[in-house]
Amino acid sequence: MRDSFVATTTALLADDPRTALVLADISASAFESAARRHPDRVLNVGIREQLMIGVGGGLALTGMRPIVHSYATFVVDRAYEQIKLDLGHQGVGAVLVSVGASYDGSTAGRTHMSPGDVALFDTLDGWTVQVPGHPDEVPGLLRAAVQHDDPVYLRLSSQSNRAAYGGDTRLQVLQRGTPGAPLVVAVGPMLDPTLMAVAGLDVTVAYTHTPRPFDVDGLRTLAGSEVIVVEPYLAGTSSAIVSRALSHVPHRLLSLGVGQAEVRRYGSPEDHARWHGLDAEGLRRSISAFLG
Repeated sequence: MRDSFVATTTALLADDPRTALVLADISASAFESAARRHPDRVLNVGIREQLMIGVGGGLALTGMRPIVHSYATFVVDRAYEQIKLDLGHQGVGAVLVSVGASYDGSTAGRTHMSPGDVALFDTLDGWTVQVPGHPDEVPGLLRAAVQHDDPVYLRLSSQSNRAAYGGDTRLQVLQRGTPGAPLVVAVGPMLDPTLMAVAGLDVTVAYTHTPRPFDVDGLRTLAGSEVIVVEPYLAGTSSAIVSRALSHVPHRLLSLGVGQAEVRRYGSPEDHARWHGLDAEGLRRSISAFLG
């Protein structure tokens, strides 16, 4: 996904003079050629993530469409106050693009992990959050994001589904159960492990790469009395949205994602998925126990 982002952004800088790229050293080497061609629109502020957001906000105030990029823990967690003030309070948008996701950077330790990033955006108003599940989904999402001025967070991952699913922001049904069957919503790269986990179960599986705004109309149409949400970030991040959307009908909700308790280990992303129960085997256990 990172390579797809670099290629798409490089093309956008060449095609659209309104676009700009703001970096804080991360991925700067990948954009060296773009920086040589567009030195006024590819800005590397060094290891100053808060300044990176401030520069993006300043560019947006001039009518530019800034793309701001770093690890999720740096562009979101570390610079949250600047996102709130330099973008939100100023009434301007940017396209924030992260890598590292929840635990993709686990070999670098806790400093490079950000399972709570989407939950932080839920404290702010008006953000679109997109979580592609395959590299081929990145170009369309990014190109669409630069065509307007609203705030967008594009969350990239080293984890990927085997196939890309384009489509719009609505839930896409990939497995349909019998009428009234439990609904399982898989976000981004959680689709493949979810499909493996529910093999042989009578459930409907829907996919989304755009969890914010959540497709509540699609949810109401598809949901039975039992709903399971599988997210690649903090467990329960979408639970309030789902509960509000289904407040008019009795339902049970299971929210699966990265656990609240910190896993004080390095390990690979695959290790962390297993430790958090987000591999196919762990998801099968949780879903089977919930459904009885």
